[in-house]
Amino acid sequence: MPEAEPSELRRRVVLGGAGAAVATSVLAPAARAADALTQPGPARETDFGTGWRFALANPDGVTDPGGRFADAPKPGFDDSTWQVVDVPHDWSIELPPTDRGTESGSGFFRGGLGWYRKTFTLPPSLAGKRVSVEFDGVYSDAHVYLNGELLGHHPYAYTGFAFDLTGRLHTDGRTPDVLAVRATNPLPSSRWYSGSGIYRRVRLVVTEPVHVARHGTFVTTPGIAAGRGTVRVATDVVNEGAAVTAQVRTTVTDPAGRVVATGSTTVATPPGRTVTAVTALHVERPQLWSFGAPRLYRLRTDVVVAGRVLDTTFTDFGFRYPEFHPDNGFSLNGVPVKLRGVNLHASQGALGAVVDPAALEHQMRLMLAMGVNALRTAHNPPDPQLVTVCERLGIVMMVEAFDCWRTGKLEYDYHRDFDEWSGRDIAEMVHAAKNSPAVVLWSIGNEVPDASMAGGPEIAAGLIAAVRAIDSTRPIVMGSDRYRGVPAPGSPQDLILKQLDGLGVNYNTAQSMDGLHEQYPDKFFFESESSSATSTRGVYQEPDLLNTGENHTPGKRATSSYDNNLASWTFSGEYSLKKDRDRRFCQGQFLWSGQDYLGEPTPYDVFPVKTSFFGAIDSAGLPKDAFHLFRSQWTTAPMVHLTPMDWTNHRPGEPVAVWVYSTVDTVELVLNGKSLGSRKFDRKTTVDGRPYLETGEPSGDDKNDPSGSYTSPNGSTGKLHLSWTVPFEPGTLTAIARASGREVARDELVTAGPPHAVKLSVDAPGGGVVEGAMTFVTASVVDAHGVVVPGAGPVLRFTVAGPGRVAGVDNGRQELAQCYQQPTIPAFNGLAVAVIAATGGRGPISVTASAPGLTPGKLTLPGSALGQRHGPGARAVETPVLPAASTADASYSGAPDTLPAAMLDGNPATGWSTYYVKQATATLNAVSRPRAQDWVSLAWPAAQRITSVTANFVLDAKLVLPSAVEVAHRTARGFEPVRNLRITWGTGSNDPTSFAFDPVVTTEVRVTMTAHGFLRISALLAR
Repeated sequence: MPEAEPSELRRRVVLGGAGAAVATSVLAPAARAADALTQPGPARETDFGTGWRFALANPDGVTDPGGRFADAPKPGFDDSTWQVVDVPHDWSIELPPTDRGTESGSGFFRGGLGWYRKTFTLPPSLAGKRVSVEFDGVYSDAHVYLNGELLGHHPYAYTGFAFDLTGRLHTDGRTPDVLAVRATNPLPSSRWYSGSGIYRRVRLVVTEPVHVARHGTFVTTPGIAAGRGTVRVATDVVNEGAAVTAQVRTTVTDPAGRVVATGSTTVATPPGRTVTAVTALHVERPQLWSFGAPRLYRLRTDVVVAGRVLDTTFTDFGFRYPEFHPDNGFSLNGVPVKLRGVNLHASQGALGAVVDPAALEHQMRLMLAMGVNALRTAHNPPDPQLVTVCERLGIVMMVEAFDCWRTGKLEYDYHRDFDEWSGRDIAEMVHAAKNSPAVVLWSIGNEVPDASMAGGPEIAAGLIAAVRAIDSTRPIVMGSDRYRGVPAPGSPQDLILKQLDGLGVNYNTAQSMDGLHEQYPDKFFFESESSSATSTRGVYQEPDLLNTGENHTPGKRATSSYDNNLASWTFSGEYSLKKDRDRRFCQGQFLWSGQDYLGEPTPYDVFPVKTSFFGAIDSAGLPKDAFHLFRSQWTTAPMVHLTPMDWTNHRPGEPVAVWVYSTVDTVELVLNGKSLGSRKFDRKTTVDGRPYLETGEPSGDDKNDPSGSYTSPNGSTGKLHLSWTVPFEPGTLTAIARASGREVARDELVTAGPPHAVKLSVDAPGGGVVEGAMTFVTASVVDAHGVVVPGAGPVLRFTVAGPGRVAGVDNGRQELAQCYQQPTIPAFNGLAVAVIAATGGRGPISVTASAPGLTPGKLTLPGSALGQRHGPGARAVETPVLPAASTADASYSGAPDTLPAAMLDGNPATGWSTYYVKQATATLNAVSRPRAQDWVSLAWPAAQRITSVTANFVLDAKLVLPSAVEVAHRTARGFEPVRNLRITWGTGSNDPTSFAFDPVVTTEVRVTMTAHGFLRISALLAR
């Protein structure tokens, strides 16, 4: 912000007078005198985030058991035993996940009923001022009270709101005021984790009776596409006093802080009225806001009456001209470019729903490193701070209003409030972000059921009108899954699409995209949700299958990172990239999703799988292989990436499918200094002349095409990765990318030894380090040479010395039962992340991560004047989750009802099995293919003397006996084969097969089976 000008300094005096201050009490109950805060800054707003008290009245419902909190809004209520919290605050993320009374959609976190109270005092200098409180978001159905009086309520969790406190406050500097907020989260209220409570910022706003209205400034730059630097400013001035004539002065400063334009308009302001002052300014040779150079200008607005500045506001804006052309696609400032977008829900991993600007920037910088240039706020209006982050980083936004309209998807979602509140809420969404150069699309909804119902077109018309009444400069769209075929003329889908400027489609085939474009040539189309391939970081399965089955064995619920695990409605990342690439008319795509998020744990719906699998990065912010697939298509700098990211956990000689993603056409693979040959992408060109890299081999990924492979309009097929099959041997595997024979990038995998130490770092992909009140520290479990040990999972303990604390921990594992807000977590595939929160003190912050038997990792972070004493992690209670003792285990279970435990229940009709059928998708046939080898095991808490294992195999047309069997027992050195194995095969289905061997004393025995069909065992017994 530029240095304060004289009028701004006068504004400070107007707010409070010399030495005046707003005051608050963060610890005392209402009956006690409150302590003083510092004077508000030069802006009209005072942060109201500190010093709240919180009570979770009921975590399992929205009622008040016994009426204990009936008097919570009253000033005399004793809140001295309540928790001290700073907001933003999310009470759900502080609770341990549970499968009692919850569901997978909420990530198995509870909601319920919560109360907040804040006690504060105001100085006499504020008498006669207008005072209001503004909330950026409360989840949900906020009821706000001042001194026991209900000010009002606001149901929707994702839009801001304000209440006027004028005339209800004490301004004698002594008498406390009490602000109380009641919030509820009835389950199920959201299809994904929502968080609970005051999870966005709160501000106290103090103005003179004559002031700029809330959201009262609208800046547009008409004519910029024609080279004109016109700035049109519409300012709504409120007069809550006597009639006056006000002068509205506007000043524009450029990105360097230099004044480049000024203007002034005089308006008569009758009492009790709001008038709009319009000012036109001209900026010479304006610098454009763009992806690579997000140049921001600042507008200062002063309201002056009788020579006295009564109000000052600041608005950031930018000069840019986006275009969505139905045939030629998207362009920004005349430069054609695809929307390389991601969908993100409004949560921050271990922080839950708490909105923190440093965490938001960290997340968006991760997206930038993948090549992202666009964000869809799925499926709700964003926090204003996210808009600010995107406009500073050069990321365009599709801002979305609702996940449902009048017809709901869940019992307690927004449909209950839609008729009464949707007009106000969508207006609030537009007002809150209307000045941002980052925002290029308004979306009125996502996959709303009403889109295919008779009343849908009328609802859409009302929402579209509400948006255009405020902003007519941006296109209006929606995201929908109800246009996978061309709508019938006159159908609700047809009537809605004709009202929209464009349409975002979710999970359409290439053929359906072409059909829509042909039928509606005046509309623009893009993919508002693409791909949705699921994966688990560091987990790989059956790379030769385009769609794999899922492992349902407890503790092993994970999906393959070979871009080959798809739900019935989804597509591989490669298919989605090719489909978008080849269609100039397609504006681009928004990947579902940029990051794993809490809730919606597709393809599993069982505790403790509590996060999604859709992300290009995991919930901890650690990149998966999908990150590098999209990076190879969305960036141009030389890069190369090896999949799998593990050259350790393989058997000698085992054939390993090695995939390479690269932006360079030629890659050589080298193992222990020996070349395994080079592979090359073909250089191809789209029908409209855009170059791209792709192999020339059939991809087999589109059953709708006569060839069976996705075929580009230019007639070619291919894959977006190079591939080798490499017999495993320990050592170093290197991918070397070469351009014109010169090395330009390399990636390297090294076989790891035993875990030796913990290493800490704060580097984000792309080399960026985000500074602020939240720092994301990665802990790597490494061997003696510093190589990350894939598969290592020791429990890590994070400790902090200095002005900081552990705000949360995460390891990216989707199947994890523990609470995030505690200092310990197991590493997952060698990695974990701790979010370190500054608490605002002086001095460095020292972070240590330790694990039994390993050299601890240490890191020093700079202290920060930012931070909260009572923010995330301040109330953490360590509740480590010990892994359940598993008597029966298996490498793979094909279905949720054929788990290893079924071998021990004594019921011959149940059992463990590898059998599965993976549903067909829109482009792939169903698959049900036996696995070559799997194992089952029995384990005991104490060592047992074992001489045989008996298995009852079920046999039918699909289920077979193993063709070969190995039996091993656990020793201090790992599993070792038993001696003198003797097999007596059963002769019919469910007959016992005996595996006898020389006696062993062990805690676990494992039977590994090779088979040419599916396996099923109804009973397993060791003697």
